[in-house]
Amino acid sequence: MSSNSEFTTLELAIDGAVARIWLDRPEMRNAIDDVFIRELGEAFVQAEAAPGVRAVVLGGRGPAFCAGANLNWMKKAAGYTHEQNLEDAAGLPRMLRTLERSRLPVIARIHGDVYAGGMGLVAVCDVAIAADTANFCLSEVKIGLIPATISPYVIRAMGARAAQRYFLTAERFGAAEAHRIGFVHEIVAPDALDTKVDEVLRSIAAAGPVAVQESKRLWRDMAGQPITEALSQDTVERIARLRASDEGREGLRAFLEKRKPSWVQGAGK
Repeated sequence: MSSNSEFTTLELAIDGAVARIWLDRPEMRNAIDDVFIRELGEAFVQAEAAPGVRAVVLGGRGPAFCAGANLNWMKKAAGYTHEQNLEDAAGLPRMLRTLERSRLPVIARIHGDVYAGGMGLVAVCDVAIAADTANFCLSEVKIGLIPATISPYVIRAMGARAAQRYFLTAERFGAAEAHRIGFVHEIVAPDALDTKVDEVLRSIAAAGPVAVQESKRLWRDMAGQPITEALSQDTVERIARLRASDEGREGLRAFLEKRKPSWVQGAGK
């Protein structure tokens, strides 16, 4: 296992095919500020560049996954000019886009409180697994703000109707409600959280690496689009390209020969 100690707000640990990014300011409940934003974006760049990494797990140290914005950062921003606020506010959506556009599948390991910007972090992850004791809140209107920069991702993750309520009310809701509205994929007991995350990681490891990346791109490009002739032709071209690829051919051969494909650890044994 390798670990990067250059960060001050998080820990990046790479263990074989898995990069684990731990938000690591427990005394601040992993609150978001400009340093956090910069470091989290850089951690994802490093995870993508690491040879052999197939997936990223994003979790938090301490009592909360991420409890929203750092109050000192917000206090400082309150004194900015409009132009300074435009520049400062651009950092969070840029980082969220880096996470959402990552070629690697990203699993959110969620516990404790998930507030405001923390909701945005969960929303950009591909798979969200939460402890059944976790709590969620889009709290911005309580302090006279709006969840603007996270809104495209949160609306996509929980649906427009649920977002319509929680954007306006800033009500706190539990893991069962987050699961009911589709914001998280699964809820488990806190002591089963790592077991469930590892189960998802094994499923990803059993799939073709290129196919996983292409499936992530497929979802991003197709979700919410009208079904047109051009869209249908795009899907035809995508599957034709994958069928002719080395990975596609190996996967089909392995299936027909009743063996594990070459990308699965221990294949051929």
